[in-house]
Amino acid sequence: MTPFEIAEPRSLKAAVAILDPEDPTVRPIGGGTALMLMMKAAVFQPTKLVSLRGIKGLSDIAERPNGELRIGPMTTMSALEHSAAVRSRAPVIVETLRTLSNVRVRNVATVGGNLAHGDPHMDLPPVLMALGASIVVVGPDGKRTLPVEELFAGYYETVLARNELIAELRIPPQGARRVAYVKVTTGSADDWPALGIAVSLEAKGEAIKSARVVVSAATEKATRLSATEAVLAGATADAAVLARAGEAAVSEAEILADVRGSIAYKRELLRVYVGRAVRRALSNKGAH
Repeated sequence: MTPFEIAEPRSLKAAVAILDPEDPTVRPIGGGTALMLMMKAAVFQPTKLVSLRGIKGLSDIAERPNGELRIGPMTTMSALEHSAAVRSRAPVIVETLRTLSNVRVRNVATVGGNLAHGDPHMDLPPVLMALGASIVVVGPDGKRTLPVEELFAGYYETVLARNELIAELRIPPQGARRVAYVKVTTGSADDWPALGIAVSLEAKGEAIKSARVVVSAATEKATRLSATEAVLAGATADAAVLARAGEAAVSEAEILADVRGSIAYKRELLRVYVGRAVRRALSNKGAH
């Protein structure tokens, strides 16, 4: 690796001031699990890294009186996995994290870094989109709130400016919604997925009132499937409806081929696993 500087600001405001919107070689670093791999492979050669580890309060998990969860961007995946508040309010996150990479990575990787990296294979973004989560972004002009589903612009791309940072993740109360994430891998359970499907349902029995369906890994970014949601909304989750939902998903999702499977293979996975994800969500009791 080429030599580089490390800046250690003590506030988000100071960190933002160091970041240069015109210089792509200056970047923030949280856990650094992805960034360090890029540096070792010479894909990214920084001149300066802005460490966020010295900023207090960025690793907090707070439960608001209305049931909303507020999570700091430096919260590690392990802390998220073992949080009683997260387990109570969004148990699907805890379930998802159990097969997110391995414990060594989860002990270091952070929530903010996971989102800012923009990797379409990540397990957490589709789950957060299904939960209706949003992020607070801080930049030189102040703060703005952005739904997670609007964060991703393309393959490894986000809408964040180079001098903007994720300051907080907010997960709204889920009420009785039933949520599930299904991960399909061609290797071990904690491998990168060939397909990820997150589903959130407002339902009574098998009758679905509304649905949020998100596909990831097989697409250039985590993406909501609106046509699939429309098939499910107001329907009873029988075999015919789930088959139509699978076909709708295949029709609207722009599938990409990679080392984990061809387009045809991933389309077939999507066709089948939309229904399985809906079934899994309906079998859950829902968040409180």
